[in-house]
Amino acid sequence: MGLFERYLTAWVAIAIAVGIGLGQLMPDLLGALAGLEIAHVNLPVALLIWAMVWPMMIGIDLASVKEVGKQPKGLVITLAVNWLIKPFTMAALGVLFFKHVFAGLIPPADAQGYLAGLILLGAAPCTAMVFVWSQLTRGDAAYTLVQVSVNDAIMVFAFAPIVALLLGVTDIAVPWETLLLSVGLYVVIPLIAGMLTRRVLIRRGGPAAVSAFTDRIKPASVMALLATVVLLFGFQGQVILSRPLIIALIAVPIIVQSYAIFALAYGAAWAWKLPHAVAAPCAMISTSNFFELAVAVSISLFGLNSGAALATVVGVLVEVPVMLSLVAIANATRARFPGANP
Repeated sequence: MGLFERYLTAWVAIAIAVGIGLGQLMPDLLGALAGLEIAHVNLPVALLIWAMVWPMMIGIDLASVKEVGKQPKGLVITLAVNWLIKPFTMAALGVLFFKHVFAGLIPPADAQGYLAGLILLGAAPCTAMVFVWSQLTRGDAAYTLVQVSVNDAIMVFAFAPIVALLLGVTDIAVPWETLLLSVGLYVVIPLIAGMLTRRVLIRRGGPAAVSAFTDRIKPASVMALLATVVLLFGFQGQVILSRPLIIALIAVPIIVQSYAIFALAYGAAWAWKLPHAVAAPCAMISTSNFFELAVAVSISLFGLNSGAALATVVGVLVEVPVMLSLVAIANATRARFPGANP
């Protein structure tokens, strides 16, 4: 785990402070950046999102899907949680907290935006950071790759319908054209670009060339994430300064969802007697979110200054410390699984 990944929470916190400061000191500059968009897609943010997602997609080997049959149980748990449970529990928690528990603290219009952001987070299973969590729990790297590959393949087709369904159920207008455009821009195109890049690297130097290349460009990917956070919080700075409590309120359902989903997936893996090297990454990919995609789609659907965009950015802030705590739990309980090394 590199310097950037290890202290990602600290970097994100700094990026938030920088963004809010720039929003106050240079409002005209940020306003000009916000106006650079085509078909509701902000171009500076789109470029930063591609810089984040493309390196992650290079590590995905869709040919590894054929290895699923060797350990189907873990994949069954991952797919069931990611596509049949997690999006719906996230939406339910959003409704519970934003429309009931926090109803007196959040205006209804703002609550709708935050709820939309949570739905986007819940419907986007992790693509890249799960490799980090798997490594930290001594997970089976090859099986983690299979899980990510299958989830990515499903996400291309299932993300938009699930998001549209849940947004519709919660009475939020669904701009289908923008939603499908976002999936194409931030999932399909980077996935194709990543596959082509991987193919070129494999031809030149095999898997070692892929690892070496992704290691070199990984810091640029994290820097793009931080730059995105700077922009988002620059646009949201006035809201945050006037209502700092909102960040904590948005974080509550995200944290509750994370620990509950981990307990469900990890418990199911234990009950099904999966080896720890499969159970740990299975639970991690079920819990973690593809927050890069959620941020990108929220911006495309609802705008840079929307509550949805703010909610997904809070998801970035919460993700790393929560996942590191779950890594600690997984490592502490390794001996309870069959075939685990102390």
